[in-house]
Amino acid sequence: MTTQIFNVREMTSDLITRAAREITAGAVAVFPTDTVYGIGTNAFNEKSISRLYEIKNRPPVSALQILTGTVRQAQEVVQWEEPAKKLAQAFWPGALTIILPPSPKGEALLRGFAALGLRVPGNEFLVSLLSCMGAPMASTSANLHGQPTLTREEDLLNTFDGKTDFIFLGGTLSPVASSVITLAEKKPRLLREAAVSRSALEEVLGEKID
Repeated sequence: MTTQIFNVREMTSDLITRAAREITAGAVAVFPTDTVYGIGTNAFNEKSISRLYEIKNRPPVSALQILTGTVRQAQEVVQWEEPAKKLAQAFWPGALTIILPPSPKGEALLRGFAALGLRVPGNEFLVSLLSCMGAPMASTSANLHGQPTLTREEDLLNTFDGKTDFIFLGGTLSPVASSVITLAEKKPRLLREAAVSRSALEEVLGEKID
């Protein structure tokens, strides 16, 4: 297949709208985030989700992250309570993934898991793309399963050119991933400490976290 390759600096509003429409319809894209490069597609499109797993050689038992362009879009698919509100106000858009129980609409995105991991990223291009989409994006890091995270454009092209519908290039990125906290248990628990520190999370929540 032919992959459409763009530099994010070249993306006009018309190109972003067209790309968002195609991804909503089932296209798979590689894109920069405010952490590492990601690969994603319409979170509600089962056919394109299966294709994403195949492209990455990733087992379907591994969860996908849900990306949205706004907090309001995130609220549509999860149960939104005060702790999530505090964290979103402090760290979104940004490098924090929050795991929450699904709303009735979000139950379709569980795929065997008990909760959903969501993030509103801080990359300006990606937020524009997500805001134009008609659905949230299911995403994971842009690398083959079990291989190192890719941060350079050359490595992305060597790995995904001819396999995905879009590759959006945004320069060399940091290898630091988002921090991950779950609010789907009795007490907040930090699953991965990375871009956002434990102390910063505890300060915002006003309590110690596991």
